[in-house]
Amino acid sequence: MTAADLIILDDHGLYCPAGDFHVDPWRRVPRAVITHGHGDHARPGMGHYWAEQSSLPILRKRLGRYAPLEGVAYGQQVHFGQVEVSLHPAGHILGSAQVRVEHDGEVWVISGDFKRDEDPTCAAFEVVPCDTFITEATFAEPGYRWPPTRDVAGEIHAWWQECAAAGRPAVLFSYALGKAQRILAELTHHTDEPVLLHGAMVDLVRIYREAGVDMLPTTPVADLGRKTDFAGRLILAPPSAAGSKWLRRFKNAETGFASGWMLLRDQRRRRGYDRGFVISDHADWDSLIRTIDECGARQVLATHGDTETLVDHLLQRGIAARPLRAAFVTTGHA
Repeated sequence: MTAADLIILDDHGLYCPAGDFHVDPWRRVPRAVITHGHGDHARPGMGHYWAEQSSLPILRKRLGRYAPLEGVAYGQQVHFGQVEVSLHPAGHILGSAQVRVEHDGEVWVISGDFKRDEDPTCAAFEVVPCDTFITEATFAEPGYRWPPTRDVAGEIHAWWQECAAAGRPAVLFSYALGKAQRILAELTHHTDEPVLLHGAMVDLVRIYREAGVDMLPTTPVADLGRKTDFAGRLILAPPSAAGSKWLRRFKNAETGFASGWMLLRDQRRRRGYDRGFVISDHADWDSLIRTIDECGARQVLATHGDTETLVDHLLQRGIAARPLRAAFVTTGHA
């Protein structure tokens, strides 16, 4: 670290000393700027939260109705002392944001989790010019390159129809916030059939609908009787439901998992899914490199993921880069 560092790591998370606030802190702090509503970025107990306004319903569900939240529109300037902060679309999930921090003419951007692929459920990523870019590195390996999500949605629909022809339910595991809603939105290009939801997804899907996101109609599994025949139905569930008693009600079901990790075939086999579908809400290798080039950063700090590969690649290209070892950060929502 140097005296010029606008953002540093302390025991609580990413900290801006000049403005006395944290970004996505993992321990209690007085002032927290939140990039998005996933649990590894938005934690309870902060004195006050600032987040993009469309993410507030998600954060209310995550943090409780009385959490001290303040909504900020994309591009709106907020001042912490002499530091100017604004939020810009990250393209990760509904309300996800990059955090732009400016002080004495120096601009740093914390990407949070982000992606560059088209997604009908959230605002598209915005390139924000900066001097230093703090980037995620979840899939920072050259082998990670995503296929078009609409094509993958077609694969999911075809698998669903195969299961229906065989008289089987199709249970698709995906993360409850962001991934499930994206699947439901992309499937509207292939069908108008309703999808059944695990209870963990019901409120989150409702929040997206209330935000105006067009998705397939859905019904909670809990609303259906125990004697319901689920043959031919598509059921969305979180990964935590795999192997649970809840799953037993879907007789002879085939299972699938939608994740960037499914690009690796051994992941699907190791986890025991019948099918794997490559859909990620994170940037792939090409998107990471393109974003770094387009933002024009002189310095890149890489965090949570395969930072070594990305840092080595950037150094070879003459870009100042180093890892930023953030504790307590997970890469589960991939």
